[in-house]
Amino acid sequence: MDYVDLTDRDFRRFSELVYAKCGINLHEGKKTLVRARLGKRLRQGGFKDFNTYYQFVSQSENEQELVQLLDAISTNLTSFFREEKHFDFLKEKVFPVFVEKRQKKIRVWSAGCSSGEEPYSLAICSFEYFGASNGYDIQILASDISTRVLNQARQAVYKEERVANIKQALLRKYFQRGVGMQEGNVRVKPFVRNAVQFERINLMEPFPFQNKFDIIFCRNVMIYFDKETQERLVNKFSEALTGGGYLFIGHSESLTGVTHPLKYTMPTIYCKN
Repeated sequence: MDYVDLTDRDFRRFSELVYAKCGINLHEGKKTLVRARLGKRLRQGGFKDFNTYYQFVSQSENEQELVQLLDAISTNLTSFFREEKHFDFLKEKVFPVFVEKRQKKIRVWSAGCSSGEEPYSLAICSFEYFGASNGYDIQILASDISTRVLNQARQAVYKEERVANIKQALLRKYFQRGVGMQEGNVRVKPFVRNAVQFERINLMEPFPFQNKFDIIFCRNVMIYFDKETQERLVNKFSEALTGGGYLFIGHSESLTGVTHPLKYTMPTIYCKN
């Protein structure tokens, strides 16, 4: 297929569609990214131009292609134990309270989990503190809007360079080294994988569960949302937290100008009274 231009009208319509469906705010500076990523979908689907593709993807019966579009647009950057101060805060401030209260059932949500490094880091951090088999019931829900990264996350296979920052003792305890065809890769061990349940969740839609969480990580997700969408989402997170539960956001994010009931604890960490 020859080069197809993304007109300003096309870009505006895709921006409005993406915003309506998942809250991601595609400003003018994202036009080149949208052209490149959706251009691939055009080629794969044999669409002659962006207008034809828009007409197709905006019809309700073509929802699966809409999922593919959102997959293509979403950016997924992550690493194991990213923003390590958050994990230190869990071990120093949050987990000791569970012990003190004799709370054995702990529920964690990694919202916007990308390819799985964050929820597996949360599981490893929990096992390091509580032990893997001492009666604690630790369950981690990991969600993303992208089916592509969720499939990667479920596989739990990573290049060795992706775990280069993890201490050798933790690597031996929680990862298996690949041999033969898998040489150069590592895989998260089954007992860690079993603590994490992956699910596709669109944060703009009603949350598909009734249970509450003690800890919610939603880091480097809200940078893609405008203030109105951030406010709506943070208030939904507040509803989904237990009393005394914590919300962690990314170090590049701020809730300044966002009205919510959570109590500021320290930069990027908020608590529900």
